[in-house]
Amino acid sequence: MIRPILLLSCAPVIAALLALTGGVSAQEPAEKAAPVFEEGEAQIVEAFRSRRDWVRHWLWVETDFDTDGDGKNDRMHVDVTRQKQTDTEGLTVPVVYETSPYFSGIGSSDTQYFWDCEHEIGATPPARAKMPEIGFRKKAGMIMPLARDREAGTWVPRGFAVVHSCSPGTGWSQGCPSIGGDNESFAPKAVIDWLNGRAKGYTTVDGNEEVKAYWCTGKVGMIGTSYNGTLPLAAATTGVEGLEAIVPIAPNTSYYHYYRSNGLVRSPGGYLGEDVDVLFDFIHSGHPEKRDYCNTQMRDKVLRDSSDRITGDYNDFWAGRDYLNDLGPMKAATLMAHAFNDWNVMPEHSTRIYAALKKKGLPCMAFFHQGGHGGPPPMAMINKWFSKFLYGVDNGILKGPHSWIVREGDSNRNPTAYPDYPHPKAMPVTLHPSGKGLESGVLTSRAGTGVLTVSDDWNVSGKQHALAEKSDNRLLFQSDVLTAPLHLSGTSRVRIRVASDKPAVNLTVWVVSLPWKASRRITDNIITRGWADPQNHESMTSSEPMKSGHFYDLEFDLQPDDQVIPVGQRIGLMVFSSDKEFTLRPEPGTKLIVDLAGTSLTLPVVGGKVSFGN
Repeated sequence: MIRPILLLSCAPVIAALLALTGGVSAQEPAEKAAPVFEEGEAQIVEAFRSRRDWVRHWLWVETDFDTDGDGKNDRMHVDVTRQKQTDTEGLTVPVVYETSPYFSGIGSSDTQYFWDCEHEIGATPPARAKMPEIGFRKKAGMIMPLARDREAGTWVPRGFAVVHSCSPGTGWSQGCPSIGGDNESFAPKAVIDWLNGRAKGYTTVDGNEEVKAYWCTGKVGMIGTSYNGTLPLAAATTGVEGLEAIVPIAPNTSYYHYYRSNGLVRSPGGYLGEDVDVLFDFIHSGHPEKRDYCNTQMRDKVLRDSSDRITGDYNDFWAGRDYLNDLGPMKAATLMAHAFNDWNVMPEHSTRIYAALKKKGLPCMAFFHQGGHGGPPPMAMINKWFSKFLYGVDNGILKGPHSWIVREGDSNRNPTAYPDYPHPKAMPVTLHPSGKGLESGVLTSRAGTGVLTVSDDWNVSGKQHALAEKSDNRLLFQSDVLTAPLHLSGTSRVRIRVASDKPAVNLTVWVVSLPWKASRRITDNIITRGWADPQNHESMTSSEPMKSGHFYDLEFDLQPDDQVIPVGQRIGLMVFSSDKEFTLRPEPGTKLIVDLAGTSLTLPVVGGKVSFGN
């Protein structure tokens, strides 16, 4: 608006005349800053951009639980970053929220503090060495400003406030870490309740001076990776009002599936010997006065005593840490993100939840890529997700494809759209092993016969098994050479009939692309894999020692995948016992016996048998 140039002496008179005649007042305030959206995405607003102008403060939100035994409800430490206009212009904004057990320091990842895996299956493991305690930050505040500022730098200029909080028993948040226990779900719920005026926040950890979120619209979106990606789902399972959308990236959705597999004690990739009590020590950065109580009551009595490293069975402890069992109250729109080659938090963690959310009828979309652990969806996708569900922008995010998959060799910023995951045209194709599996048998549509025996030796890696022309330690069966690209989409399943000469034996199954390539590209060699305990042939909840030489039938899923196997490769089914990277390491020599007549591999092939052509 063009304003008249006024001489200083007559400005008050003219301004008064303008006001009386309905003209423009010289005192009219400038237009208030507001979010801007283009093509369905929140844009950077110049008035929100300067970090020097942001309002930053922290507080403590009171929960309705007491997990550190002091008789008072635990309070969660919360950090807020918001636009100055929330104070100067009455601006109200939605929130992008990340909560974590890592914001105030972590413990040692040295394997000397993990469980020793070199012992017989079913034996009591050697005592675990005590991990050094995490140093406590004497002053309040998050000690990982890079993590805080990353989200703030992304979202505050676009018209969202950013909130971070420390999980129970970490940093200046009270309580005890529970590694998937209820307090880790209800702690972020309390923060969301505070943002909606339903819970109380305080300026100090033990004071009574209240802080209110007058600047918040009440709409919240959560985001995070790994443990930080688990907690948005945990919060959403409470059904808390105001949590409109979540973006869990590589979330651990079941601690059983993270630390066990079909009755087998199995470590996450890269962390052999880790378990729930180890993870507790890795994150327990809370106040020193409460650590002895939490160590004794939570780590030792609950986590260590209930997680059962002897049998690996699924029990009530594990069921209580499986978010698939808690989806009933959930309402939040969910953008899942995961990698098909994540051997730490394996892809089943997200695909199982995505399938359940679709069945439940909630708004959901999936982004998968071909890399390893972590990796968010493209920024434009996240932006549209939060713009839609936190600001109500009609951007059509739910009208397009529901599945986005990064193809081999492509950038994560350039995913390919598909109608859904698994691909709607994927059909099961069952293959059977036959022939000399100690050398290289065949994998065809015709059932095989015969019994083959391998000797367990954990010293031999999976890669060495795949490269060996002949081995007494593994079975290998290969398909014909592919004459056309083979698109797999979904979950492969193995049926296998096994026996052993001992009461317990590890069972490992890999599906590989052969010949094995020297390339370091993560998609080149391993297609999928899985592990199981033959002692759990009836159920994951109960196991029984194997009778020597007696055959047992097992059937279990391998890890989900979406991969295009190139022309010239073969599909290989590899069966062996102990997996050097993932399982316990018993003394070599146990016999694993496989009856080929009772063994098959079912692959999810886009186009079915016609596409496989084998």
